[in-house]
Amino acid sequence: MTQQKKKTKQERKEEKQYKKEHHIPTFGSYLRPHKFVIATYLLLMVITTCVNVGVTLITAEILTAITMSMFQRAMILLGILFAILLFSRLLRFVMFALMSRCQKQIVSTMSQDLASQSFKISSLSYSNNSTGTFLRRIMQEPRKIFGQASSIINMIASVTYAFVIMVYLMCMNYVIGIALVVGVIIIGIIERFRLKSFKKNMKKFNIEYDKSASLTNEIIKSEKDVKSLGLENALQSTITETYEKYNEVSYRFSLINQSFWVLLHFFYNVLLVGVCIIGLLLLDKAMITMASFMFIYTNKGAVQNLSIDIASIFEKITSMRVSAESMFDLYDDRKFPTEKFGNIQVDTLQGNITFSHVGFAYKDESTLLNSSQAQPNTTTPSKKVLDDLSFTIPANTTVAFVGKSGSGKTTILSLISKLQVAQEGEILLDTININNLTKDSLRNNISLVNQFPYIFNQSIKDNLLMAKPNATQEELWEAVEKSYLKEFVDQLPNGLDTIVGESGIKLSGGQRQRLAIARAILRHSSIMIFDESTSSLDNYAQEYIKKSIDHLKGSSTIIIVAHRLSTIKNVDKIYFLDDGKIIDSGTFDELFQKNETFKKMFLIETL
Repeated sequence: MTQQKKKTKQERKEEKQYKKEHHIPTFGSYLRPHKFVIATYLLLMVITTCVNVGVTLITAEILTAITMSMFQRAMILLGILFAILLFSRLLRFVMFALMSRCQKQIVSTMSQDLASQSFKISSLSYSNNSTGTFLRRIMQEPRKIFGQASSIINMIASVTYAFVIMVYLMCMNYVIGIALVVGVIIIGIIERFRLKSFKKNMKKFNIEYDKSASLTNEIIKSEKDVKSLGLENALQSTITETYEKYNEVSYRFSLINQSFWVLLHFFYNVLLVGVCIIGLLLLDKAMITMASFMFIYTNKGAVQNLSIDIASIFEKITSMRVSAESMFDLYDDRKFPTEKFGNIQVDTLQGNITFSHVGFAYKDESTLLNSSQAQPNTTTPSKKVLDDLSFTIPANTTVAFVGKSGSGKTTILSLISKLQVAQEGEILLDTININNLTKDSLRNNISLVNQFPYIFNQSIKDNLLMAKPNATQEELWEAVEKSYLKEFVDQLPNGLDTIVGESGIKLSGGQRQRLAIARAILRHSSIMIFDESTSSLDNYAQEYIKKSIDHLKGSSTIIIVAHRLSTIKNVDKIYFLDDGKIIDSGTFDELFQKNETFKKMFLIETL
């Protein structure tokens, strides 16, 4: 047992050291900039607690004065009591205003930092975790943890007040004092077991909440597809299973916690009744006055609050720890691996790309936060997607990758934009290893337009300005024209100021693609990547996209992945992939003449 405790202490020490070395924030780090406001709040809390104690003692004096028929003294004390209560309410309003402002600033900063950190997390981390995992950590946990901290501060004041009352009662009579101490000890033992169960069940609850939140998010986003394809019944079993499991865990969590609270309240009531009985016995034996008994009876709730608030403080501290651990896990590279970049800064790349003996296999990470059995840094390698792949793309040329699904086309694009990292060989951009470039050097020189580009719920102009915030009106319209979006924009009553809806829902698929291309054009990137940009479009929209891409030829290195071979007739070179290897290359006409598989693919598409 001793060795186990030593091991646990060592692990905690190592964990603390790791967090310090990797600059993982703590809740305290967000409180420090507001220490003056918090100190002021605590000072006011102390004053308020003293005022409450004073109110109780004055009330005791009023009761004594009434029992002794000193009504004039009682009236004076009542006036003083009224003035003190008004002062107390004023203090509480000032405290509320201070804490509300402080909470707004801290929660806002925490959420912003967490959202910023989410951009640093690798794509693999996102693919291995549900959206609910990130939604809860970024949006819910900051407000929750601050709310718990505020409650703890208020409860400490309440406990201090109750403790003063209990000491007063003990001074009044030691028998009552002993009864109170014994009762609090028993309640403390029960509370220890409750908190252990609370922490364990809260983690289970968070896991199931993440799953149900992710499913809800998917249901909302896929509403049109579900309806149009009649998938309601097919999804029902998944919906039923996920929500039932979440509600079952939620129910058990509440039931177990409530069971402990019932037991606690039973002992509260036993304690309170016991104190009243002792008070009556002492009153019967003339060991205390009627005023003293009335004071005991009137303030019996303070003793109950002492026990309840102490229990609640420990519960909220436990809840805070779970929330903080969950929230700041986003900064822990062992649980949510982040992207890694080098230190070579290049403002503008020429656009030369070289793959030298590159190998890559996706890994099934078991470091999932929705698995209580997860072990850090454990991965299961799968079959190689790319195997000893080598090729060179000269700057300002246009190339395409074709092949059946799963041949490695999209993986190549992910490696070029470093959404994935090659495990073998090296990738060079202008003779520089991609891993040695800074984040800005890489991302500022590459633009990616994928099959389903994300369009923000803002205006067309705002979506464009995200690519280049300082773009002039002339630059915006130039990008719109080059992407063949101008005719559509001219028909809109609000033009570029038209709001496009969440995910660009007010736009057609082709319009979303062209807006994404306009966004990419505005960046003037050295390398432009188009991943299945026309696969889901009709022929009319496809022709617009093809014209947009053709318009860019010669100004950037253009890389296209396409299922529709008719869209890549004009590229400089086509790489034909199969099972992670290049099995053929050449122009469209060359492949059509010498490669039967390529020829069949084109003829089938054409027919």
